[in-house]
Amino acid sequence: MPTPNPEALAFLMARRSRPARTLALPVPDRAQVMDLLTAAARVPDHGKLEPWRFVVAGAAAMARLAALAQARAEALGLDAEAAAKGRSQFDAGLLAVAVIASPKGTDKVPASEQHLSAGAVCLGLLNAAEAAGWGACWLTGWPAHDAEFAAQAFGCQSGETVAGIIHIASETTPPSDRPRPDVGTLVHWLDA
Repeated sequence: MPTPNPEALAFLMARRSRPARTLALPVPDRAQVMDLLTAAARVPDHGKLEPWRFVVAGAAAMARLAALAQARAEALGLDAEAAAKGRSQFDAGLLAVAVIASPKGTDKVPASEQHLSAGAVCLGLLNAAEAAGWGACWLTGWPAHDAEFAAQAFGCQSGETVAGIIHIASETTPPSDRPRPDVGTLVHWLDA
C-alpha cells in the first residue's frame, strides 16, 4: 500500500501561478535561487542528458532585456502594442530564470522528449518557488520565441530555445483561482 503525502498533494491541488504584475521585492538571493534550481532539476531526464540550462536575470538585467525586446520589435516591424507586450515582462520583472531547452544530439532520446524535460523543469521551478513561499509565474511571449532575441538575451545557440521565463519574487496579493479543466471529459479509460 502506498504511503500518502497529504501535504504535498494538497499543495499540488491548490497550486496557482501568481501574475507577474503582482510580484514585488524582495526576491530570493543567490543561495535561495540555487536551492530552487536544484529542486527544479529533479525532473524526468531520459538518458541523464540534462537537455536544459538556466539563465538568471536580476533587476539590473531586466532593463537591458526590456530595451533589447524593444529594439528587436522595431527591427521586426512590430506595432507599438506588440512591442509593449514583448517588453512588459522585463519592464516589470525583478528576478527571472530563463529555462533554455538545450537538446543533445543523440539517437537514444528523441529531441521531443528532451524538450518535454525542459518543460518539466519550468513546472518544477514554479512548484519549488511556490513551495518555498515565493510567488512565481511562467511567461514566454514573442521575444522568447524569437531566435535573435533569445541569442542576444540568453546566449542561445543553434538548436536551443527558451522553454519558459519563470519570474520569482514576493507575492503581494493571493491570486484568485481560475476555472479548471473538467478532467472527467479529458480522460478515456482503456479497460482491455
